[in-house]
Amino acid sequence: MKTQLVDGVEVQRSSGNVFADLGLADAEKLKIKTGLVIEIRKAMKSRGLTQQEAAKRMGITQPKVSDMMRGDFSNLSERKLMDCLTRLGYDIEIKIRPANAEIGHLVLA
Repeated sequence: MKTQLVDGVEVQRSSGNVFADLGLADAEKLKIKTGLVIEIRKAMKSRGLTQQEAAKRMGITQPKVSDMMRGDFSNLSERKLMDCLTRLGYDIEIKIRPANAEIGHLVLA
């Protein structure tokens, strides 16, 4: 990250992944899961679903939906979050292509 001085305050430009900026080992995984949860929240809101209704549609418990809405989705895998989205009427497309670097990365578009 590049550091610069703005109005006397030291500012660091983000890498685009706040979890990586915080030095978390599973930063890419957390970024993907966060993106999936954001889409689940949008789907629930646009469909006017309560947590109980959403839980039933997604095949998980209401307490897990509550945890997810509060930002705790450590108990749900990326695969389960994708399953939740498909149960809410979303299509998910996984695209694989050669990376521009030696090591590839995950991107939620």
